[in-house]
Amino acid sequence: MDFFNALIHNTVFMSAVTGWFAAQVIKTVIYTCITKSFDPERLVGSGGMPSSHSATVCALATAAGMQYGGSSFEFAIAAIVAIIVMYDARGVRRETGLQAQVINEMMEFWEKMGQPISYEEKLKEFVGHTPLQVFVGALLGILIAVLYGLFLG
Repeated sequence: MDFFNALIHNTVFMSAVTGWFAAQVIKTVIYTCITKSFDPERLVGSGGMPSSHSATVCALATAAGMQYGGSSFEFAIAAIVAIIVMYDARGVRRETGLQAQVINEMMEFWEKMGQPISYEEKLKEFVGHTPLQVFVGALLGILIAVLYGLFLG
């Protein structure tokens, strides 16, 4: 029980979790407003505005920097992980989503032409982020870590 109590009172950990949670809720609300339909997968899924990956790692790095200082190894590790995660979300995973979209369109075209293609389901297109989604997620994470540190830490 001491482990969970310590975890709940860990400002760095809770900042990151709160950053992820806030981004997922905001992402779901935005998606629901745009599409006029609620998709529960958005609460845990990747892709969309804002980037929960960016919010999580930026909250983690900001909280680590605030707690341990900019010259600490904790901040250095968190900052490097944040850079890698955001680069990947905007780059590799974004390209994967675009490729999935093209493949899904090709499969629909062939089906309409009477050439059934066997596949279980459409490929997931929400896997990466635009630069704006990554930037907004990063700002959200930084803001949450600062607020968490000031008021709850």
